[in-house]
Amino acid sequence: MKAAFRTRYGPPEVVTVTEVEKPSPKDGELLVKVHAATVNRTDCALRAAKPFIWRFFTGLIRPRVTILGNEFAGEVEAVGAGVTSFKAGDKVFGYNDSGFGAHAEYMTVPHDGTLATMPEGLTFEEAAPSTEGSHYALSVIRAAKTERGHDVLVYGATGAIGSAAVQLLKSVGASVTAVCGTKNMELVRTLGADKVVDYTTEDFTKDEQKYDVVIDAVGKSTFWRCRRLLKPRGVFLATDLGPWLQNPILALTTPLLGGKKVKFPLPKHDSATARYFKGLIESGRFKPVIDRRYPLDDILEAHRYVETGQKTGNVVITIEHSS
Repeated sequence: MKAAFRTRYGPPEVVTVTEVEKPSPKDGELLVKVHAATVNRTDCALRAAKPFIWRFFTGLIRPRVTILGNEFAGEVEAVGAGVTSFKAGDKVFGYNDSGFGAHAEYMTVPHDGTLATMPEGLTFEEAAPSTEGSHYALSVIRAAKTERGHDVLVYGATGAIGSAAVQLLKSVGASVTAVCGTKNMELVRTLGADKVVDYTTEDFTKDEQKYDVVIDAVGKSTFWRCRRLLKPRGVFLATDLGPWLQNPILALTTPLLGGKKVKFPLPKHDSATARYFKGLIESGRFKPVIDRRYPLDDILEAHRYVETGQKTGNVVITIEHSS
């Protein structure tokens, strides 16, 4: 099968589209014929091993994961022993950051992971970007116990996480202030933002409004910069380790001090999460934002573009299969 393959860490050029052996499903796994995937910040970070801490989990000298891609949509080709929840021919979408493998014509995934049958009416390209950024967004929203009437600021409201967060927050009835660049102001309004701040013309940290929750959806700000925006018991939600890897430490220490605090939640990986997004999509309350599409053969260009930090929403990889 064709796959985007790499054997070392480094820039996009370490990835080569080549022929590799087609995987077989083990017990409890599905073999998925992949029709669409995405390239996201996680893929780029794992490819480059930046920050270096990645290597302690993915291979100190050489990467254990040779085929990247954690988000996908496709058809079940075969099922392993013990699988009863899916069958060959089912159209599925999901997220897999344990084995990765979506940048290929076929991949294997656990049957009980973040996986569900595709929402009605969606193409594979529309379904593929439904779970990666959105499951991070959902985890921080739930960690802060965000509910109707809460005031929430989303910094980086046009990335995969941010664009999902705006929509998910509106689905629970929160009031949303979105921070983005000039060209995307109208987009975030269509996603449901009640107020939009253009970071290219004003410093969002000097906003006079106070918030129950501030979400840094792009990992480019800090608790100290955003602290004045928070209400007395407000929460700064981090989706990234932070410039000095400080966010996990602050998540442990700030709750001990009372008042304003940092949370760095770890997302859940289960089928209920995928089914939740399926329901939101079918109800019209969530629609993944797609920036660009690239065929698998041009995946290096997708990596280069994602690394610019300028993408809006998601970058989709389309995978054509020969007859």
